[in-house]
Amino acid sequence: MFEKILSITKNYAIVKISNNISDDILNYNVILEDNNKKILGEIEEVVNNEAKISFLGEFSDNKFFSGIIRRPTFNATVRIINQHELGELVGTNDSKTMTLGVSPLYNNYPIKVNIDEMFSNHMAIFGNTGSGKTCGVARIIQNFFSMKDKIPFNSNIFIFNNTSEYDSAFRDINKINNNFNYKLYTTDKDDDGGNRIRLPLWILDVDDYANLLDVTDYFQINVIEKMLCYVSIFARNNNESKKYKNHLIAKAIISVLYSNQVPAKIRDQIFNILTDCYTDELSLDTMVPGIGYTREFRKCFDIDKEGEFVERVLVTKYIQSFIDNNTKWNEEYIPTYFTLDQLEIALNFTLISEGLLFNEKSYSEAIALKVKLHTINNSSNREFFDVPNFMTADQFINSLLVTNNNTRAQLINFVLEEVDDRFAKSLVKIFSRILFKFSKRMNPRGSMPIHIMLEEAHRYVQKDGDVEILGYNIFERIAKEGRKFGMVMDLITQRPTELSETVLSQCSNFIIFKLNHPTDLEYIRKMVPNISSDVIEKQKSLQSGTCVAFGRMMKIPMIVKMEMPNPEPQSANASIYEKWIVDWNK
Repeated sequence: MFEKILSITKNYAIVKISNNISDDILNYNVILEDNNKKILGEIEEVVNNEAKISFLGEFSDNKFFSGIIRRPTFNATVRIINQHELGELVGTNDSKTMTLGVSPLYNNYPIKVNIDEMFSNHMAIFGNTGSGKTCGVARIIQNFFSMKDKIPFNSNIFIFNNTSEYDSAFRDINKINNNFNYKLYTTDKDDDGGNRIRLPLWILDVDDYANLLDVTDYFQINVIEKMLCYVSIFARNNNESKKYKNHLIAKAIISVLYSNQVPAKIRDQIFNILTDCYTDELSLDTMVPGIGYTREFRKCFDIDKEGEFVERVLVTKYIQSFIDNNTKWNEEYIPTYFTLDQLEIALNFTLISEGLLFNEKSYSEAIALKVKLHTINNSSNREFFDVPNFMTADQFINSLLVTNNNTRAQLINFVLEEVDDRFAKSLVKIFSRILFKFSKRMNPRGSMPIHIMLEEAHRYVQKDGDVEILGYNIFERIAKEGRKFGMVMDLITQRPTELSETVLSQCSNFIIFKLNHPTDLEYIRKMVPNISSDVIEKQKSLQSGTCVAFGRMMKIPMIVKMEMPNPEPQSANASIYEKWIVDWNK
């Protein structure tokens, strides 16, 4: 078949081949062997009975090593790899491997991957719509849970998707083994088969609220910090919290009362304060005691003919009685049960503190937070934060991993239907940060690995303003630091150009289905480490359900054909013929 080597360059050799070759040998792997050297090559192209064979690595003591130090000589013999060498490349069926798919080039030879190399590294899965991407992902998970001699009982796989397409593929996973369980969380109120997504407000930190309220200025971070301190105090609803509320209201009113403004303006501002922030002792309807009479608080600010408040002395003395500058208030945030209504009240108190009323720019930024929080609290999104009982962050995560039958769930699918993209992104960021923080607390480190799969990842993993405002982006932080704590991401998308470059650069494994858009191909060529033009060319002609896999989990880039998942996800196109066409002959 291979007659002789015609030329050798740094990266490939040109080999003369026989005229009588009838098989398609493109992409076949060959061995160039001489003087105890066994160089692995791949046939990239055949032109005029000459084959261009690129160098991929070297076999030494029957083990494959990527990259080469020495080139073959012109006397080297060239042959197709044998079954033993192929087995070294595609993996053997040992205790730490699972099936990825089969090799269509080698008579559907099974391709095995090391579980650690695959699931302990960030992975990117790309492909056009209809390329088999979703089916491929479903098949990988089904293969993982269908291993005969290994039971991944302690696995923790969280899937985030904007549709319920994976539900049909995973909901009966306990039929494989009754120790396996699947759990569905959804934002769809009409889906009776899933649990409603619920987030305890008190386990969210400042960064979570910054994402939720779409913070655009660093000053707003300070407002959120103060809001959380206040809600932590107010939610206790004890004498101390009531006293502190009166203290804050009184200080705000006094600062306005003695400001350099006309009485009408002062009255309006005080009324605005007491409209949003009030107690039994300080409200517009409170009866203020005088000497021998009482007067309604709002009446104390009636303006006389001289343009002064009729009861300035009375109201000033009454208000100052609530100011307590001697008490050292503990404003440290302590997680405690509170609701969105209480959070709104805490934000209102924040707006009247720290002199915000007299700083037009700062007050405007703070009001933007108030509007966004009020919008959430008065929309259908409110129910996602309606948690009846207090629980810690660890208890919350454990609750995600327990089914309604009190059994262990390994697959948790979050379906973010019925919410807009901005709110969905906020939810995914918040869940990811909570899970990442949980992973970092594990002792010993990495003792509870967590895998998150982001379907339509370009909706979430973007270059946002988080870095400028918060100093980091949660997905970039997980990409950089997650692996050492057992937190790993899979990015599944048809638009890699919309992904964060930082996150993509940290991916170590790649599964690429057919992808045609030239901008995406060029982006992959530049961003994906160690990708060759040959890999790019290979994926252009792939059939649906066939991919090019490479990275830490593969010895060399290989074309992999995956079986259809059983059962299949609901990712097929709608049947236009069935829905539109009417057969008049029936």
